[in-house]
Amino acid sequence: MRRKNSPLRLFLHVLALALALMALPRLAMAQPVTTENATAELIAEGPAVPGRTLSVALKLVAKPGWHTYWINPGDTGLATTIAWSLPAGVSAGPIGWPRPEAIPVGPFMNYGFEGETWLLTDVSVPEGFTGPVLEVRARADWLICAEICVPEGADLALAVPVAAAFAADPLHTLGFEQAREKLALPLAEPVVATRAGETLEILLPESMKVTTARFFPYDGDSVIAAAPQSFEGNRLSAVLEKDFKGTRLSGVLVVEGGGWTRSYVVDSALAGPVAAPAAATTSVPAPDAPDIGILLALAFAFIGGLILNLMPCVLPVLSIKMLSMAGKGPGPVVRHHGIAYTFGVLACFALLAGVLLGLRAGGELIGWGFQLQSPVVVALLAYLFFALGLWMLDVVTFGNRLMGAGEGLVRRGGLAGSFGTGLLAAVVATPCTAPFMGAALGFALTRPSYEAFAVFMALGLGLSSPFLLVSFVPGLARLLPKPGGWMVRLKKLLAFPLFASTVWLLWVLAVQAGPMGVAAGGAGLLLIALAAFFIHEFGGIGGRLVGTAAVIGAIFLAVMPGQGSTGTGLAEQAGAESYSPARLAELRARGQPVFVNLTAAWCITCLVNEQVALERPAVKDALAKTGTVYMVGDWTNRDGTITRLLAENGRSGVPLYLVYRPGAERPVVLPQLLTEGLVVEALTGP
Repeated sequence: MRRKNSPLRLFLHVLALALALMALPRLAMAQPVTTENATAELIAEGPAVPGRTLSVALKLVAKPGWHTYWINPGDTGLATTIAWSLPAGVSAGPIGWPRPEAIPVGPFMNYGFEGETWLLTDVSVPEGFTGPVLEVRARADWLICAEICVPEGADLALAVPVAAAFAADPLHTLGFEQAREKLALPLAEPVVATRAGETLEILLPESMKVTTARFFPYDGDSVIAAAPQSFEGNRLSAVLEKDFKGTRLSGVLVVEGGGWTRSYVVDSALAGPVAAPAAATTSVPAPDAPDIGILLALAFAFIGGLILNLMPCVLPVLSIKMLSMAGKGPGPVVRHHGIAYTFGVLACFALLAGVLLGLRAGGELIGWGFQLQSPVVVALLAYLFFALGLWMLDVVTFGNRLMGAGEGLVRRGGLAGSFGTGLLAAVVATPCTAPFMGAALGFALTRPSYEAFAVFMALGLGLSSPFLLVSFVPGLARLLPKPGGWMVRLKKLLAFPLFASTVWLLWVLAVQAGPMGVAAGGAGLLLIALAAFFIHEFGGIGGRLVGTAAVIGAIFLAVMPGQGSTGTGLAEQAGAESYSPARLAELRARGQPVFVNLTAAWCITCLVNEQVALERPAVKDALAKTGTVYMVGDWTNRDGTITRLLAENGRSGVPLYLVYRPGAERPVVLPQLLTEGLVVEALTGP
């Protein structure tokens, strides 16, 4: 028997087609140069904006079996060099070197790169720069080796459009994020480097739970590159050059553990032998660093999930399911519903954990809420909230064929309905970050996969625990009110938080994709309502065809914001400076206090904090009186520099609030829930 294609099935097919269309490459602005053994090209992260820096990458792709070299090439070789030719007033910083690989060549050990390598450089564009295009030219020279070594080079050029606001080029976003993920991070706790004759020992902090480690020195005359390095416990041993007389050790420490690889900058005084435990505690970890321990992380995740039930997106869904239990006495049927609901929540969080951990293991620099950094996902979530609101008002009934994932999951009476409601509750909870979640998720994403998975499951148990508790405790079940007409009115009333969430998601689209994003999203909502109306009122093949066409149109409109221009960023809306690592380093070098707010338009906790604390007159006065520079890191769209700053402070998602005081090595990390007085005290305190 032939199976009918439902509109929901067509909805999914069209969505897959739309996402595939988004992945089609665009025409490059600069052609790569191919030499005998490599291909080189310049790539800009986005348009040039007067008054800010622009990341430009030299992308080198070596032939299989060939390699180029790091800043310290090891026993043999030469580092890649870039000589820039830029317009007057435009300047280029040093190369941001990715972590190197140890490449054995006969009896020698080289430090370099095989395959594809991105060398990042920050290009500073002055405020007064004029013209439609920034002409970037560079001479790149590299030594490339296999069994033989060949010096190669290329003259490269790139025409970068000049714009008033920055918008990352989606074609190269992943490349820049992966390149930044390979840059060396500062260590939260310093290592202890000691020497005993020609033996170098590097003692890693106890909080770094790693399985392997290797040290790559910046100085080619310090560590014997070809000598083996051993790692046991938290102690790394290497062999120093006989004539090395230096008193400091500087380089990059590359560590692996739990399927991930990271690199850290080492710049430490070189001392005589010391006992292993003594110096590892010479500094205090940063607040909320990911060394809180698995038990505390599980507790924090559970509490954070419990608080998620109070969020305006989740509360209506939970309330409707609670009301469906009203009037039903305690017993195995109710308990089975509670278990099914819990399994639905856990299934969604398991899927989310698998995707998130898998992408991070593959090199992508992402964190909690990564899916909401896509305007397509935001638009589709707005459609879901809008459709649920229409059903809760009894305006339309979508039935089983169209958008049944919203209505059917909530209204369906069997165990499958409870399971589906759990799925739906977890989906609508993803825009939210509750207190305690930040430290727990930050810990999870630095631990082995089984520990990280356990933290996500604890988060899901926290979210599902209220309904599960009511289903298992007879006394609580009896407290639920008796069924009546009030339930219909309450259900209709709970539609309005969902409509409010829809409006909020349209505002998120405005930040992500500008006015065109809002227009496309609003038109998509109109088509969703039109589809529901035709299928409900007319039915039959004609109504289903019109409804299907409307859904297809809505999906294409959801894809449109992802192809449009970006909107006004949160930094500009707040009257603050946009966060950049270079600007932060410049301000700190001048002894300027800095308050950094890492936020996103889709983060409800962030928006609440801004209204109750950051936008208050007392906080603005404290910023002015102390001369504190206010910087906003807008994570609404994917931004690898912000993800790195989150990781440096033990977090995987926003909000994060940092106060950098003059002379302090590390920032003060404020709680996830702010008050006006707390922020003022942090800004004016010693």
